[in-house]
Amino acid sequence: MDQLSKTSLNYYLSEYLADLKRAGVQEIWRGDGVKKAGPAPAPQRRSVPVSRRESAQAPVATAPNPPASSPVSAQTSATAKQDGDERVVRLQTIAAEVAKCERCPELVANRTQTVFGVGNPYSELVFIGEGPGAEEDLRGEPFVGRSGKLLTDMIEKGMGLSRSDVFICNVVRCRPPGNRNPAESEARACRPFLDATLDVVRPKFICCLGSVAATNLLAVNETMGRLRGNVYEYKGAQVVCTYHPAYLLRNPAAKKDAWQDLQLLMKLMGLEIPSQRKSR
Repeated sequence: MDQLSKTSLNYYLSEYLADLKRAGVQEIWRGDGVKKAGPAPAPQRRSVPVSRRESAQAPVATAPNPPASSPVSAQTSATAKQDGDERVVRLQTIAAEVAKCERCPELVANRTQTVFGVGNPYSELVFIGEGPGAEEDLRGEPFVGRSGKLLTDMIEKGMGLSRSDVFICNVVRCRPPGNRNPAESEARACRPFLDATLDVVRPKFICCLGSVAATNLLAVNETMGRLRGNVYEYKGAQVVCTYHPAYLLRNPAAKKDAWQDLQLLMKLMGLEIPSQRKSR
């Protein structure tokens, strides 16, 4: 923050809050940790994990095409420094290290490019998936295929946020051949990049998409059935686990469970559930 001029900071916050207002968000957290006016504050952090919570069941529909969004690595360092945006510069530095990484020979030999992360570096919510797919490998951006469309719908139609309000990344930054799950050694090799990313963004909330993301982040060996419905903690952030969008596309019946998980996340964040918005 010491690199930010007062003028740049005020401009950034005013533009960011204007975008949130246009998106119709009821309540969201600003990058400075101060809440915008809205409903009741998020509940206090509880022990890990807390008990399962009841919530209404509603399906999560297939998403429309996600809005255009440029990954951090696509922005120039010169522009970032000119704007005084310290977090963007730091994320670009990590992305540059990821692009040079050759720790996993099989992934390096098969990748088109690395896939770092995308979104608001000041967001208090980070979504973590398992790894890039074929389309992500080509475009260099996470969650841009069919599962990306569904994730966008979960964020925008389900939670009432904009995809650009959150930050999205994966456990590994290279596509595993054949879209297989990342090997334990690959996830371990890429872990420093994930932790470095979280250290920059400093989210208050994390949503793990799928058991690969959840078990690697939390260092647990549990099924998604046991993980979901609980609240965990990682580096001060409250963590909720739900099914990966790709799994939901293969198993539409599980969308009602994913909707329960999103409602749990929204309650923690102090966001209104859609049914509560309509009743006002």
